[in-house]
Amino acid sequence: MRLATFNILHARSLGDGQVDLDRFTAAVRDLDADVLALQEVDRDQPRSHGADLTVLAAEAMGAPEHRFAAVLHGEPGLWTAATGDHQPATASYGIALLSRHPVREWRVLKLPVLRRRAPVMWPGNRWPALVSDEPRAALAAVVQGPQGDVTVVATHLTFIPGWSTRQLRTLVSHVSGLPRPLVLMGDLNIGGDRPARVSGMRALATAATFPVSHPLRQLDHILADGPVEPVGAARAIDTGLSDHRALVVDVTY
Repeated sequence: MRLATFNILHARSLGDGQVDLDRFTAAVRDLDADVLALQEVDRDQPRSHGADLTVLAAEAMGAPEHRFAAVLHGEPGLWTAATGDHQPATASYGIALLSRHPVREWRVLKLPVLRRRAPVMWPGNRWPALVSDEPRAALAAVVQGPQGDVTVVATHLTFIPGWSTRQLRTLVSHVSGLPRPLVLMGDLNIGGDRPARVSGMRALATAATFPVSHPLRQLDHILADGPVEPVGAARAIDTGLSDHRALVVDVTY
C-alpha cells in the first residue's frame, strides 16, 4: 500500500504564483497513493477558483473514500474558527484524508491551540514576530486495506515551537484506543527524528521535504505504531506546486 502526505499550499506553485487546478490534479495522480493526507486545503475559496480541492484530489487518484476537516472558515484576512461538525457551509480551509480502500470508521480530533500571540523567528528576520496560531485538528480513518485493517491519522501541527510537540503528544493520547497497526502522517512542523522520539512511534519515511526547491529539513512525516514496515526507500517529490515536497512510501503490514 502506498502512503503519501502533502502540504499543498492551496495548490499554489511558487514558480509562477498561480493556482492551476489541472496541475494540481496531475500532481495528485502522479503520486499514485492508496491513502493520501493533504494539508492547507481550500474549499470554495476565490484564490483556488472556488474549487473543492479534496474532491478534485479524490477524483484524480480514484479515492471513493475522503473527508475534509475545516479548521477555518471564511476567506483569508477574515478567517474565523470552524465550528460544529468541522464542515461549515461557507468557504473553508483545513486538512483532508483520502483512501482508495474502504473505510470502516472516521473520526475528527481537535488539538490544543495557543490562545495568545507567541514570538516566532522567521528566516531572514533579526527579531521574532508575534503571531497567532490557527485551530488544529486531525482526521483518523480505519482503512480496510489489502492486508487487513490499518488506522491512518492525518494532521497539520502548529509552526509555534513547543506547541507542536504538545499537540503531537495530545494526538498520540487521542488515538491510543484506535486499532493497530496505526500510521500517523502530515506536516508536523517538527524537524528530523524528533517526531518519532516525542510520539514513541517509528519513522517509515526519512527524506528532507522543505523548502521545495532545495530541501534542507524534514517537516513532513510518516510514523507507525505496530507491525507496519516500509518497502524500499521513501521519496520526497517536487510536484511543481507548494513550498513543500510530497512524502511517499510504500508499506507492508
